[in-house]
Amino acid sequence: MASWSALSPSIVEYFEGEDFYRCGYCKNESGSRSNGMWAHSMTVQDYQDLIDRGWRRSGRYVYKPVMNQTCCPQYTIRCRPLQFQPSKSHKKVLKKMLKFLAKGELFRRNYEDEPMDSTMEDAVAGDFALINKLDIKCDLKTLSSDLKESLECDKKKKEKNSKKEDSKELTYSQAIEEKLGSGEPSHSIKAHLLPKPGKGADLSKPPCRKAKEIRKERKMLKLMQQNPAGEFESFQAQGQALTSFPPKAKSNQPKSLEELIFESLPENASHKLEFTRFLCSSPLEAENPPNGPECGYGSFHQQYWLDGKIIAVGVIDILPYCVSSVYLYYDPDYSFLSLGVYSALREIAFTRQLHEKTSQLSYYYMGFYIHSCPKMKYKGQYRPSDLLCPETYVWVPIEQCLPPLENSKYCRFNQDPEAVDQGRSKEPDRVRVFHKKAIMPYGVYKKHRKDPSEEATVVQYASLVGQVCSERMLLFRA
Repeated sequence: MASWSALSPSIVEYFEGEDFYRCGYCKNESGSRSNGMWAHSMTVQDYQDLIDRGWRRSGRYVYKPVMNQTCCPQYTIRCRPLQFQPSKSHKKVLKKMLKFLAKGELFRRNYEDEPMDSTMEDAVAGDFALINKLDIKCDLKTLSSDLKESLECDKKKKEKNSKKEDSKELTYSQAIEEKLGSGEPSHSIKAHLLPKPGKGADLSKPPCRKAKEIRKERKMLKLMQQNPAGEFESFQAQGQALTSFPPKAKSNQPKSLEELIFESLPENASHKLEFTRFLCSSPLEAENPPNGPECGYGSFHQQYWLDGKIIAVGVIDILPYCVSSVYLYYDPDYSFLSLGVYSALREIAFTRQLHEKTSQLSYYYMGFYIHSCPKMKYKGQYRPSDLLCPETYVWVPIEQCLPPLENSKYCRFNQDPEAVDQGRSKEPDRVRVFHKKAIMPYGVYKKHRKDPSEEATVVQYASLVGQVCSERMLLFRA
């Protein structure tokens, strides 16, 4: 048996059986069914392997839907950022943000710009609210206690004849880091509806692109004529510094995601949007291997600051092979900027950036795709993307998954009828157990225990986490 000093960082406490809860999607009072465990601590590799088997975390609670029994099957979805091209609706959101920053133009909520989903509280254990970033947008003033942070807001009086409305002043308090013991909020979380698809005037459409490019060409031509070697290089350098990306080779080529996000703003821009990122408290242990990303692996807050005020906080997990979106909190006063879609596009671009140094990190996980819920299908619009087969745990392009999902809520996506789960548990006796500050295989542990129901629990746990994780993580037994 290993000693305490050799303890793996991953310690989990599995809850036997399946739990029934009210479904946040179809509102069935007891239709949502899942398995769950509490993560006292967890390595990023263990969590990567778990989400590749259909698990998902909300704070320290890690859960896996019982796919063939739950009322609304939730399929893990990932986007492939290296091949990602923003859709027309995505470009509208990015252009709307640029127009707001440049000219300060306000947009009344245009429900046609992006799909929206319904208000939901995916209660998995009591008041544990599972709020995936792309599923729910939450008020910054009701941040969950698992982050141990709060925002204080002071309302300023509106001044007459002011060109801008005063918004709520939000002050982000210092994060309280706790390695163990943090959890999900015991109170309800205020949810905000997302815009619904439809038709209407495109208020976010920018000025004619052709005219803008013509003006740029004329300016460059004029500078070249005046001083071909000097001023033109200066102009080009300025543009490079503002955009951080080289100019497009051909004007008829579609703009890349980075070009749309980092398009240069005029010097007299009306607003300034800034970003900060820092580690936050979660069950994931922060790691900084030499071959990993510069920021390391772990859980991070991404803060969105507008003119010195925080308007949104995104929570992401940076894992060995992906950036996993957890959730987003935002100030509802800025909902007209479609911050949910905007932050997702920023995170896709961020994943591409991390890939440049860490080549294996090349996916963006968006949580769960729920085909049976019409307002939850929008995640499939981030293409190309894949869904996880709930039986063999292989990734299948979403285009192949959609036809069978039209006929049945639950589907096995792997078309090979002979294929099985290659990572399944084959030797439950090799499960690592943590008992009385000692680590031992389950085969040794069970010799001292006579409870037959406990063996059924351990076997179920091993079948859900797979052989690799069952031998690497520590299953706490009282």
